[in-house]
Parts: sequence; C-alpha cells; structure tokens
Amino acid sequence: MSKKNFWNPIPLKNAILHAINKRQGVILDGDLFQLLQKNFKDVSPSELNRCLMDLEIEGIIHVSTITKTKRRVEIVKEGMGFLPVGED
Repeated sequence: MSKKNFWNPIPLKNAILHAINKRQGVILDGDLFQLLQKNFKDVSPSELNRCLMDLEIEGIIHVSTITKTKRRVEIVKEGMGFLPVGED
C-alpha cells in the first residue's frame, strides 16, 4: 500500500502560534521548525519564514535576530511596542 499525503486540517499559522504559546510565548526559530516538521512533514524553511513574516506584519509576533542563523520568535503582549527600522 502506498502512503498517501493528506493535508493537515490545522493552518500553519495556527500551529506556529500554538507552538509558541506552549513555550511560554518565546521560541527559537530552529526549535519551532523542528516542532512543525513533526506535524507538517512537508513544511519548508521558506514556508515558515513566510508565515512568520505574515504574523509579524499582523502584529501578532515579533522576530528578532540573536545571531546570524538564530532568531527569537515571541508573542507580542499588551504594552509591548516595536519601532520600525529607522524610527528609533
């Protein structure tokens, strides 16, 4: 029997938010990618980046760079404010 691929009924954005909330609102992008690969076998780094960018534009999360290859992803809480680039 061949294994059929079925789509996941949970949208990727919702799975990202759920994974971040399980980690008290903060997670590294590498850890997030590993968690998502367990549920979304075919998720790619570019898909993750696109969803993170969409969520950041919507003001739901904030992504900050730790090192060249590591990013910190956190849920935006009430009272947190971030200035756009060049607005400091």
